[in-house]
Amino acid sequence: MSRKHIAAIFVMLGLGIGIFWWEARNIHFNSLVSTFKSLNYFWLAVAFLSILLSYGVEAMVLHTLLKKKEDRKFGWWEMYRIPLLQALFNAITPFSSGGQPAQLLGLMQSKIDGGRASSVLLMKFVIYQAMVLVNFIVAMLVSFSSVAKHFSGLATLIVFGMVIHVVTISFLLMIMYYYDFTKKMVQIILKPVLFFLKEEKRDKILQSAINSIDSFYKESLVLKQEKKKVIKASLLTIVQLFLYYFVVYFVLLALNCDHVNIIDVLVMHIMIVMIVSIFPIPGGSGGAEFSFKTLFAGFIPSSSGLILGMFLWRFITYYLGMFLGIIAVSKKPKIEQQVANKSMERK
Repeated sequence: MSRKHIAAIFVMLGLGIGIFWWEARNIHFNSLVSTFKSLNYFWLAVAFLSILLSYGVEAMVLHTLLKKKEDRKFGWWEMYRIPLLQALFNAITPFSSGGQPAQLLGLMQSKIDGGRASSVLLMKFVIYQAMVLVNFIVAMLVSFSSVAKHFSGLATLIVFGMVIHVVTISFLLMIMYYYDFTKKMVQIILKPVLFFLKEEKRDKILQSAINSIDSFYKESLVLKQEKKKVIKASLLTIVQLFLYYFVVYFVLLALNCDHVNIIDVLVMHIMIVMIVSIFPIPGGSGGAEFSFKTLFAGFIPSSSGLILGMFLWRFITYYLGMFLGIIAVSKKPKIEQQVANKSMERK
């Protein structure tokens, strides 16, 4: 991990502390302590278990897409550490841009070919984005009218987040099924956008974009051929997402909010995920906390409970992944003996 990454971790931790201090500045400290002591620790433990299982199911998605008959047996830590690496680098980079390269490096540390790893991660990314969008559409059909009625400002952000996801998925599908058209379209759009840049830099950006499209298209051919794997991975991804979405429900139960409707809570959390995706700040810091406070104020009666709930939810779904990701970076898998054994078996 570079100094830049370490600095980013401290910056995000500092920003998080600042946000929670600001939100809790008008609440008496003893009130927070009293609320913390009254927590239902069983449900709090279930919330932690839910996020850990979510990482585990994501590792199963990766294993499903990666595994071939001729492969050696992949260790559980080899697979489990990849989602943790993604969680860490998503958390400290704008628009979660660092997660994919971190996963690729993690797989290559397990002696998996870079091209194959890129293909698997591409499939995993497309499936994840598609399942997030499916869950979001279902959530909107179930309860968006209520959200739009009571939280008109957030409704705009929610729709904007959905539009970004739809555009992303549509563009990926266009590359997969309308390769030549999409390639020409990107060139036509980028040329006037990059008009004010120097010719050398403009050509470099255009070539990089074309290379990325070419690479994506080649890998998408693999995606089309692995239909059974894609279906299984899609189902597992839905389980992964719901384990993540359920965290906020378990946090509310830990705060003794037993009256909450589980469907409403899940819908609200799905909305928050969509809102966070449009914030350029790593982890959507600020936007995530504001969304939680706005959407869940009606579920938690006390101010101290609302702030503590926001902290617990944010710690479990965001900061815990950062800390576990640091462990994943430092604890690389020991695979030399496994590779040697597999080589002996082939001989």
